[in-house]
Amino acid sequence: MSVLVDKNSKVIVQGFTGSEGTFHASQMIEYGTNVVGGVTPGKGGQTHLDRPVFNTVADAVKETGANVSIIFVPPAFAADAIMEAAEAGIALVVAITEGTPVADMAKAAAYLKGTNTRLIGPNCPGIITPEGAKVGIMPGFVFKKGRIGIVSKSGTLTYEAADQVVKAGMGISTAIGIGGDPIIGTTTKEAVELFMNDPETDAIVMIGEIGGTLEAEASAYIKSTGNKKPVVGFIAGQTAPKGRTMGHAGAIVGGAEDTAEAKMKIMAECGIHVVASPGDIGETMAKAMGVTV
Repeated sequence: MSVLVDKNSKVIVQGFTGSEGTFHASQMIEYGTNVVGGVTPGKGGQTHLDRPVFNTVADAVKETGANVSIIFVPPAFAADAIMEAAEAGIALVVAITEGTPVADMAKAAAYLKGTNTRLIGPNCPGIITPEGAKVGIMPGFVFKKGRIGIVSKSGTLTYEAADQVVKAGMGISTAIGIGGDPIIGTTTKEAVELFMNDPETDAIVMIGEIGGTLEAEASAYIKSTGNKKPVVGFIAGQTAPKGRTMGHAGAIVGGAEDTAEAKMKIMAECGIHVVASPGDIGETMAKAMGVTV
């Protein structure tokens, strides 16, 4: 049992025949992900990358039994694509699209509450279970199989953390890039909870950034478990000026609790092994796990 996806996951690609969808779907297929088809309205009945193309998600689910969808559609259509996947009964939706309007995402988030669909993203690198499935845009070769879970708001720092963990002699159970937008599907706490309850994950890397309260909520949850699994934490944006959005739309310091310093203090108080630099993640995790580097 891995977290959210494995080699048996049946994946469809929304925006399958576009340039982004084509490129990343082919990479996912090459990695060994079970991509069973894709959706591009108006192109149903065609074949693309040796997979069937459907006009709607409902058609794709009916024909392939798909239970995971990854979305590569323009920002204006992303929220509708998420809701279409949920309406069709897809269990896990991974929205890669960057720049989805916040008002659209508010509508999609409200819609999802009445469904059994879990959303990862938007504006995220996706999710990967090494040697199982890659549903996203991350470089698969960086991730080696192991027992460390990663949850991150940042795409590039997800890859950096994985590289650090692997170089320290360990590997990754699953890595979840939750995205950096103001409204996202799966929160840091929810991702950490999945790892805490996963028998194949022994420890967790939690990467956050300035802005919002997600890391504080996750830290309180980790403390409430009695710190049953070691967690190494890092917060990006330690030198960010107050009031300035930094790359991710959600990364803006509003009040005193939003700063990197405040978040790192909360994390440390909750028993998390906090590092000041992403370069220290591997070594710190090795120490926490009693592994000699």
